[in-house]
Amino acid sequence: MQVILLERVAKLGQMGDVVDVKPGYARNYLLLQGKALTASQENIARFESEKANLEAKNLETRKEAEQVAEKLEGQQFVVIRQASDGGNLYGSVTTRDAADVCSEAGYAVDRKQVIIRTPIKELGLHEVELHLHPEVVVTITLNVARSPEEAEIQASGRTIQDIAAEEEAQAEFEISELFDDIGAAQSDDDEDEGQRRSDAPSSLDDPRD
Repeated sequence: MQVILLERVAKLGQMGDVVDVKPGYARNYLLLQGKALTASQENIARFESEKANLEAKNLETRKEAEQVAEKLEGQQFVVIRQASDGGNLYGSVTTRDAADVCSEAGYAVDRKQVIIRTPIKELGLHEVELHLHPEVVVTITLNVARSPEEAEIQASGRTIQDIAAEEEAQAEFEISELFDDIGAAQSDDDEDEGQRRSDAPSSLDDPRD
């Protein structure tokens, strides 16, 4: 099926290009979202008559998107979720979650603009793409944690697994120290007992000597 693009579509073409696509893709995505028109003579003529306005509108929206992108690039947003001690989420972080945290921070982002390449199903730092405009893509980071405190730890470059390992090592060290103290105390007791025995008068000694 041939369509004429009304805006740039990644891996497909630029505004004004007439391209061949599968009918389902055209009907369920391109035509539905107003990204293209069927490439009839009437629609091609319509595009040519409106081309200048479409290009001007595209330029304006692109500039607006670029301004937002400058503020968003490299930003990190905290998403609080429940998870197991091993870091696995009870569920997953969705495009809606990403859009919501951006909106809460004052950025108008729609879930349809969010691309999550790999499902987010564990705690940690995860990169997410925001397609603010067909020609403007920005990357942000979602800091998925169980609490604000854990989010701060992860933001510093450490993980909850690192903290758990450190706490386990500290506990083992304290237990080792405790046993060392107990062993030292027992050794002192044995020495004291031995000293008392050596100082005690022997039954073979004659008290008259």
